[in-house]
Amino acid sequence: MHPIEQLAPQGDTLVDYDRRHLALYAALLDAADAHGDWQDTASTLMGLDVAEGDAEACWRSHVERARWIVGEGMNCALAAFSRRMDE
Repeated sequence: MHPIEQLAPQGDTLVDYDRRHLALYAALLDAADAHGDWQDTASTLMGLDVAEGDAEACWRSHVERARWIVGEGMNCALAAFSRRMDE
């Protein structure tokens, strides 16, 4: 597993961090859509200590980033992954 940053990237550009964590983003979305408990999800999928005060903000930022990628960022993601495959 790649190291988890305190906050997921922001902005409208897909970055290497996003590429490395694409599977995590998918799993986070699955858990959120299944109404999974954020603490269980953060602990199990992200390896976070949910007793830490900033764990929820970390989890939330990653879920929001995942939602951006499959929503507004989809065209950006498709272009980035297409370019990456062609290189």
